Amino acid sequence: MNTKILMTSSTIVMATIGLVCSFMPDEVLTYFGIKEFIVLPLIIQVLGSTYLGFAILNWMAKSNLIGGIYSKPVVIGNFMHYAVSSLALVKFFMAHTDLKLILIPLGIYVIFALLFGKVMFSSPV
Repeated sequence: MNTKILMTSSTIVMATIGLVCSFMPDEVLTYFGIKEFIVLPLIIQVLGSTYLGFAILNWMAKSNLIGGIYSKPVVIGNFMHYAVSSLALVKFFMAHTDLKLILIPLGIYVIFALLFGKVMFSSPV
């Protein structure tokens, strides 16, 4: 598997989410119909900084040999993020089946979880 493509695409997804959350927290809250509480924009911005941190980690590691024992912390971190987030999105969708739009990020997260799981348990080529 070409991990450079995987790491680059993961970087793009995470950087997009991170930039939106960091610079437009009020718009994110408005989109989801959440009344603004004084601390929520700050929480969204901190979440955005976490996504940006993961994006830069993936960008910097994209040229490394990844898979098997190589760059294991990067792969496990990505796998854990995408797998746990996928489970949270599934749980949310099960409780709110009327929100079909959630299927888009759910699909993206499940694909990344499966790909990083495959990289984690395979040998680099």
